[in-house]
Amino acid sequence: MIPRRLFLAAAPLAGCGAASTPPATPAASPAPAAPTGSSAVAPISSVAFDRFVEGVKTEARRRGISQATVNAAFANVQANRRVIELDRRQAEGGLPWEDYRDRIMVTPTRIQNGQRLYRENADLLRRIEQRYRVSGRIVVAIWGVETNYGGNTGGFGVVEALATLAWEGRRAAYFRNELFAALKIIDEGHIRAERMRGSWAGAMGQPQFMPSNFDRLAVDFDGDGRRDIWDSRADALGSIAHYFQRSGWREGESWGMEVRPPPGFTLAGADTETRRPLRDFNRLGWRTAGGAALPDGPEAQVVLPSRGSGQVFLGHHNLRVIRRYNSPVNYGLAVGLLSDRVGG
Repeated sequence: MIPRRLFLAAAPLAGCGAASTPPATPAASPAPAAPTGSSAVAPISSVAFDRFVEGVKTEARRRGISQATVNAAFANVQANRRVIELDRRQAEGGLPWEDYRDRIMVTPTRIQNGQRLYRENADLLRRIEQRYRVSGRIVVAIWGVETNYGGNTGGFGVVEALATLAWEGRRAAYFRNELFAALKIIDEGHIRAERMRGSWAGAMGQPQFMPSNFDRLAVDFDGDGRRDIWDSRADALGSIAHYFQRSGWREGESWGMEVRPPPGFTLAGADTETRRPLRDFNRLGWRTAGGAALPDGPEAQVVLPSRGSGQVFLGHHNLRVIRRYNSPVNYGLAVGLLSDRVGG
């Protein structure tokens, strides 16, 4: 899901926020048994949570959301202290690149599971590739880093989490919009209110889409009339591919590669802005990580991991597309590396 991601090199921050919005889709995690209730939190808002919810219900009805949906969605909803704590605790630095890469994102277990699931879902991925022209390896890699291949989609009630953040006040307008988008999803019958669970910031399902992105990008790939990114693997993986298609994925192009810089190169003086054809990098003395000449390919630019200790990459257009799902450079590089291992 993003230039406003705050965990620059820590755990993945699940996908799909628009570039103009604040950070909103941290990685799914189970909801701890923290106490809830407006008396347990210290919000920025001076309006009581119950009063805020009543206002949301009224506006939802004006927007055409049915009374039955409103009643179901807000049943037992309270201000969730843990959601506010997590929102205010977001780190500005995170792990060094090598720890993030090897301990969290591109672990042997994640690679092995990804390779197995890539094989087991070969037919589905082939059909998804045919429709959206997006690599199945990238789809599986995103699936793996966002929710551990659907194994951890989050334990927070999405409506409660979004209502809490919309009420709390720090980014009220953004989360209020997401809250109404979530109510619309329930009202359209894609998921029951009690089944709509996700991350503490409202990212949902196996792809970790925010509700507003669901409306634009989730697909009914299995053809059952619902866009079910929670329980339908076909819908979840198809929706990831659709996201990448809409973000400008170039079929058949690599995301990038690790490289060996020429003599005299320094990290401090690296030009990470200029894009040039690989043949130009080759002429300037750049080589593959193994020391071979660079292959012919699309234009690239130097990419340096955040808080890294020397690894250098050349990134193509498709790396920038990966980072539209989640903007930190380390996230994009890790997804690219995992996709290579999944397909290899």
